Amino acid sequence: MAVDLEMPVLVVEDSQTMGQIIRNLLKLIGFKQVDNAVGGAAALAKLRGGDYGLVISDWNMQPVTGLMLLKEVRADPALGRLPFIMVTAEASLANVTAAKEAGASNYIVKPFSAKTLKDKISEACNSDFAMS
Repeated sequence: MAVDLEMPVLVVEDSQTMGQIIRNLLKLIGFKQVDNAVGGAAALAKLRGGDYGLVISDWNMQPVTGLMLLKEVRADPALGRLPFIMVTAEASLANVTAAKEAGASNYIVKPFSAKTLKDKISEACNSDFAMS
């Protein structure tokens, strides 16, 4: 099943540079509607007020981490099934396990290519919270 490139995507990243890189990769892949939020609290407000089809969030943010945001999204009946990809520089098994247990649809370790991002999005949007 192909990923809908028209669906709105929310990129959550507290680093302006990394956020821009991810948004550029998404546009390179072909996504038309790419929005951003600086931090978890801003992301939650946008998610509750918008109609997004995918969230790509950094893990290491303050004061609301990506993991905290993920747990909030999964606990919200209106957002709970939204594909959610965690992005981080941390490749530890503990982090991957924590993300999976919290309901992450997929997990990407920085740095990554457009192909990796595309593959992870395809897996996340075409599965039921399955992580590879």
